[in-house]
Amino acid sequence: MNYPLTINNEVQAALTSGIPVVALESTLITHGLPYPTNVETALAMEAAVRESAAVPATIAILEGAITVGITADNIEALAQLPADSVRKCSRRDLAIAIALGENGATTVAGTMIVANMAGIKVFATGGIGGVHRGQPHDISADLTELGQTPVTVVSSGAKSILDLPLTLEVLETNGVPVLGFRTDRLPAFYSARATLPIDQRIESAAEAAAIIRAAEALGAQNGILVAVPAPVDLAIGNDAAEAAIAQATREAEASGIGGKDITPFMLNRVSELTKGASMKANIALLINNSRIAGEIARELKRR
Repeated sequence: MNYPLTINNEVQAALTSGIPVVALESTLITHGLPYPTNVETALAMEAAVRESAAVPATIAILEGAITVGITADNIEALAQLPADSVRKCSRRDLAIAIALGENGATTVAGTMIVANMAGIKVFATGGIGGVHRGQPHDISADLTELGQTPVTVVSSGAKSILDLPLTLEVLETNGVPVLGFRTDRLPAFYSARATLPIDQRIESAAEAAAIIRAAEALGAQNGILVAVPAPVDLAIGNDAAEAAIAQATREAEASGIGGKDITPFMLNRVSELTKGASMKANIALLINNSRIAGEIARELKRR
């Protein structure tokens, strides 16, 4: 059986005519943010892409159909479904969700796969997955996907709830260039902490596009990570962020929370412990990353 992508008319027209397109993930809608903040943020990300003269393509699986460019009504419907009724779809989950006709929200890895199938080269998200603190063998599939799928991911580094030094080591092992957007240190998601050196600082979307084109010319099959610091006025101080993360980590371990459940639990608990400050920073960086991804996608179309 053949399971083609369902690509909405606007996205298909943009891909056909050479208008820049930016992929957006859907786990933030179903598992990352509460309702109605999830809807507001998803729509704000799409608006930020449009402000950069690009077309947004939010990706999800709707009753078994891989859909590139879901509608505002789809976003609203997904946002109100119970989280446990929507499958989080990384590489291992896509076939299951399709075959069983399920609703699925794509992770970073899942979104990269579908974007690459559709011919979309740039993808914006908040923070990628990585190596979990205290669990060096619990490594997100996002890192593997970045090593084998040629899509550029614009994020604020990896989520600061993770072991960032080990995450950076795995990215290096997988051959993933990490480009700092106006920074020479790895951003720590919503935290102001940024101490780890990365591969290359870039100053503009044009520089990012030049590196992406060079990778394409070399036939590289790996992704590229463009790391963008969170807006400075909303980034959380290091001490506050680390205290909240440490407490949430202890609580997760005591409750036996792991696997797919660990990241949503940690993000929600850190938000509670920081009295919502981490969520505000998360939303701001999601929107900012979408705008920058749009700029990079636009520069890629300039030869």
